[in-house]
Amino acid sequence: MSWSLTDGREHRFAPACACKRGAGGDARRHSSGYGLHEVCWPHASGAPQTRSHTDGCQQGRCGMTPDQAAPCRHAGAPQSQIVDSVSTLIRNLGSQRALLEKNGLTVEEYVDALPMAIEALRGSTSASNAERRLFITSLFEMMLERGLIVNLQCPQYGDDTVYRLTIAGLGDVAIIQKGCPDGAHSSQAWTVPTWATETYLWWMCDSLNYHPGTHVAKGVKRLQKRFFSDSAGALDGTIFHNQICGTARRPCMKAYHGVTIGNQVVPPPCVYIMPDAGDGDTWNWQGDRVREFPNTLLSLFNIPTNLISAYIGHIGFQRRGNRVKTTISSRFGPARSTMYRS
Repeated sequence: MSWSLTDGREHRFAPACACKRGAGGDARRHSSGYGLHEVCWPHASGAPQTRSHTDGCQQGRCGMTPDQAAPCRHAGAPQSQIVDSVSTLIRNLGSQRALLEKNGLTVEEYVDALPMAIEALRGSTSASNAERRLFITSLFEMMLERGLIVNLQCPQYGDDTVYRLTIAGLGDVAIIQKGCPDGAHSSQAWTVPTWATETYLWWMCDSLNYHPGTHVAKGVKRLQKRFFSDSAGALDGTIFHNQICGTARRPCMKAYHGVTIGNQVVPPPCVYIMPDAGDGDTWNWQGDRVREFPNTLLSLFNIPTNLISAYIGHIGFQRRGNRVKTTISSRFGPARSTMYRS
């Protein structure tokens, strides 16, 4: 398999390799038949991150992991064992009668209210749909101001969150706003408008439960089921992008192309072109399908026209016997890409 490093150099790794910790523990190194390679991810502090494709290493072997479906990683997200310890602590508080009584609660009240309290906490810490709408609407309004689109129709409250963007020479593009990709509602519950020349799912996910690539891979798994179903309509692509992209929580390798929207510098989104339905055993496996809207969208971020294709990824499917394989490729500049296949 191949892996493009952040400096643009592409290295190739053998199917099996030994995982070794780099000097100082600031990187992971791979020893293979092609030599010793190091993969580092930029941290918000500028220091390397240890999360890389080596995270899939188990018992001395490594391969592609879902994290590789996107180039970015969440910085500072707590380790899974820390999260488990906090969860255990919250559950066990129900046995701390003295502590609960000190705070005016009985054990029974705590146990009964815990599920609702967790739901309320989840809702208060995640971005509201109003915040998401403000972010994406501001981005589309900037496209309108710059003449990249000639008309913008935003959804009304209570309607499906579908934006209608009119592009000269192309027609109307539908942007279906969704949340995190791994939910059925976000990846399977959508309808292609009859008026749309092109249609895209825009995943706006602020969850740190997984790295962005794993979120994308989970969504694509659901999209694959929809692709091979009898459901009407097909997507032209998917987009993963929201208000935490480019922040300290989700550093972006494309930040140098960021534009200022409101009081935030917003980097270009991760764009993936979907396959076109048709007969055969291979659908967009090599990323040959071309769509128009990604070029318009990415031109907002002042990417030179001749380089825009280097920032457009793709999703492909391939039938092998009784199995359907999936490929997800994300591109973030000339000779800079990452890929996940399953």
